[in-house]
Parts: sequence; structure tokens; C-alpha cells
Amino acid sequence: MKLIDPDNGTIFVGGAGQNREQPEYLLTRYANRHGLIAGATGTGKTVTLQTLAEALSQIGVPVFLADVKGDLAGLAMPGSTEAKLHSAFAERAGKIGLDLDYQHYPVTFWDVFGETGHPVRTTPAEMGPLLLARLLDLTDAQEGVLNIAFRVADEQGLALLDLKDLQSMLVWVGQNASELSLTYGNVSTASVGAIQRALLTLETEGGDRLFGEPALDLADLMRQDDSGRGVINILSANRLMNAPRLYSTFLLWLLSELFEQLPEIGDPDKPVCAFFFDEAHLLFDDAPKALIDKIEQVARLIRSKGVSIWFISQNPTDVPEDILGQLGSRVQHALRAFTAKDQKALRLAAENYRPNPAFDTADTITELGTGEAVTSFLENKGVPGIVMRTLIRPPFSQLGPISDAQRQAIMASSAMAAKYGTALDRESAHEILTERTQKAAAEAQETVGPSGQDDDLWVVGGAPDPEFTRARRYNPDLTIPTSAPAKKRRSSRSDSVMETFSKTVVREIGRSGTRAIMRGVLGGLFRGR
Repeated sequence: MKLIDPDNGTIFVGGAGQNREQPEYLLTRYANRHGLIAGATGTGKTVTLQTLAEALSQIGVPVFLADVKGDLAGLAMPGSTEAKLHSAFAERAGKIGLDLDYQHYPVTFWDVFGETGHPVRTTPAEMGPLLLARLLDLTDAQEGVLNIAFRVADEQGLALLDLKDLQSMLVWVGQNASELSLTYGNVSTASVGAIQRALLTLETEGGDRLFGEPALDLADLMRQDDSGRGVINILSANRLMNAPRLYSTFLLWLLSELFEQLPEIGDPDKPVCAFFFDEAHLLFDDAPKALIDKIEQVARLIRSKGVSIWFISQNPTDVPEDILGQLGSRVQHALRAFTAKDQKALRLAAENYRPNPAFDTADTITELGTGEAVTSFLENKGVPGIVMRTLIRPPFSQLGPISDAQRQAIMASSAMAAKYGTALDRESAHEILTERTQKAAAEAQETVGPSGQDDDLWVVGGAPDPEFTRARRYNPDLTIPTSAPAKKRRSSRSDSVMETFSKTVVREIGRSGTRAIMRGVLGGLFRGR
């Protein structure tokens, strides 16, 4: 039995039937119809994910997946006849008629914290206010203020590239709340303060590492090696899982960027890339309905861009029903029905499959052993296949983690090390706002004079002349040839430094509305950076 049959466009998943003699296939032309891998802890979900990632890589499909437990790093190393589970895998391979061809796969490691993978960054501007509001757990009123901050930053050309930029922008919004409220609606300084506190908490948790430059280029997630195999991008998520909202928001941002940047291609012969959401329930826990609706919209439409999305969770009920209906490929490992709630979830899981007259689906799900699953994949014309009891094929790469030395060697040899290893801090909102404030302070100081009090302004030709006034300050004998007599006029100027700066920027807002940047379905930019 071949793992890949390019003539028929199939990927061998495992052996089905009474004696495992019937092959169960995934048709590559329907792989972009998305999928589900579900099952209780310890039933084999990780191995199924690993085998699918191997097969997709082998046909040239780049893969992105999150390594929650550190087990998937073994994809970078070949399996071994000396491995602990070799005999069990060899026996399984014999039952399903597959040659056990141990090999490694091209892997790139990523890590939001930059410790066990190349740093992966985005910018607040790219993530957008919707996903940031979810990340910070903001109220509707606070999200509205955040939207105003983004709108003003876009109109003013103030790049929000890191947390410093966003914090500085919010300071300015708070200082000019009354003026902005006239244009954009109520801006509460209390809401600004709440957002700043949430940003401080995020920074304390290490979330500030996510924001900055160089930002991740999606092209670097969609590469092939020299032999044409798709690169498997592994996000180290064992530490990231301590901040589940950060984890889920980052993956949603990545999905939205794929949605915005990839072109429409219809139904290709194989996916352009495959995206695996492990611990999928974190995407939907406490998520507002508006966000879930947008996720459903992305899941429904992104398949026409060739993206295959797989949700991995303990129970199918962790995924909203409307999204569950978009998943054409399903691998259900064992569920344990110990309580009434478990039994209800089991019945619901069984109802998601096209019945097989040979067995009762609900009973079979409770009887499955490790490495077994009930499976259903789309057949010709996209028709759901009859549910089959399947023994999942063993992985060809190493099962389990790799050593720190092996990981560091792989990272050092990657081209991504030079591109993302050093953080950049170019001029952006924080620096521009600071410069404008300093300039306004200097201008105000020149006007009020060394004494700190307003000077009398000389009126020349019927109008106040600040330049002549300053010149007279340093040369009292200075005169100018004019027929109109010069005389002193008391200045009515009393603006503070911040008022001088604020009024200038608020005036500019009204003249620059056409510079606003359009944002995508989940709040990202239509064209990235």
C-alpha cells in the first residue's frame, strides 16, 4: 500500500473493515473542505495530526500547526527501529498493509517568545482593533475607544508597530477626549485607562513579544524544500498555552491574514496550505457571537483560496454547530461516556456521521482503542463517506519531542534565523508623537519668552507680528521701514504645550480622512504592511 497515490490523488489514512483490509483515503482535491480531529486525552489525536501533516508535506503542501505539548517536534527527525513503539507501529503497519518507511520532514520552528523557535511577530496595526479587543477582553465601550485610536492613527499616518506605539496613541486620545468626542462620539478617559491597564497586563504576561518588527511574512509559512516537500511550520505553544487568549487570538489573526492575502483559486487538486488549530475550544470559549460569525465566514470562504483548516479538540461539541457543518473530513477517536453530559455529547458526535449498517457509531466510539478512530472523508462529488472504523497508520517521523541540541541545530541552519532574529524599532507612532510634543513645547517657549510669561506682540501693518516681536526682544533698537506705525498689542495666547500640539493634530484629522486604512474581515489590513 502506498502512502500517496498521485494518479488517483489520494492520501492513505489507515485500514478499515473487519480485518483492516479496506484502505481509507483522503482525496486531496477535497482536502480544502476542512476537517475535524476529536477524541479524549490519550486516544491518539496527536498521532493522527502528525500523520496528516507528514502526508500533506509529502505532496508539497506547506503546513502550520501548534505544538501544545512539545510532541510534534519529532516531525524533524526520522522514526527509528530502536524507538519504544517501533514494534507496535510495525505490527500496525503490517495489519493495514503499509511499508513502514521511516523518514524526517522539513520543519521550521516558531515561537512568540523567541525561545524555542524563531520569533514570530505582528503589529497592532495588522492585528486590528477587533482581535485586539478580544485579546484584551475589552467591553463594547472600550472596544469603541480602541477603534477611535486606530482610526485617528490611520488618518494621521501614525504607524502602530508595537505596544509603545499603541500606548502613546492612547495617551494622546485620552488627552484630547473632548475634541475627539465631537467627531467620533464619546471618548471616555476611564475607558482609555482600562485599555492601558489591559495592555500592561498583556505586557507582564509576555504578550509584548508578539508585537514588533520584522513582522511575519506569510510567504515564509508557505515554502517547499529542495525536493518539493511542503515545509511544516511548528509553533511552540507549550508556554503560550499559559495565556490561552493570546494563543487563540494569534491563530485567528494568522487565519485572517491568509484569508485577506491569498487569491481566489476555486477547488485546486491539492490545498495551497494546511492549518491545524489544536485545542480548538479556546477559539470559541467566551467569544462574542459577532466574532464567531466572522470565523464561520472565514471558514466558509477560505476554502476557495485553497486553505485546508483542521480543528483538533476533545469533543466535537467544542466547535460551534455552524462551523462544524463546514468540516467535510472527520476523524473521531474514543470518547468516554461516564456522565449524562458525556452520553449526550457522544450521541451528538455519532449523529455527525453518515451511518454504517455494519455497526452502531455511538457504541463503536466508546470501544475504540488507542490509534483507532471512526472516520468519514468526502467521496467523489463531495459526498460524505460512510463512517468507517479505521486503524490510523503509524507516523514515519519520530514520535515525541526532540533534544534541545537538535532543535537549536535546526534553527541555526534555517534561513529564518537571519531574517527574524534581530528586532527592529523604526520610527512610528511613539517617536512621531514624542517629536511633535517636543516641537510644540519649543514653539510655545519661544512665544512666551524666557520669563515664561506672554510678551506684548508688536502690530506691524495692522496685524500682530511674532517674528518682529522676537527680534525686538533681543534688539530693542530695531526698527523696520514701514509707513504703518508699529505698536504693541497684548497677546491673548494662553494655550498649554499639549493644547498647542493637540489642536494642530485635531485640525489635521478633518483634512486627512481619505488616508484611512481599510481593515479586513477579522480586523487585519487588506494588504498587510
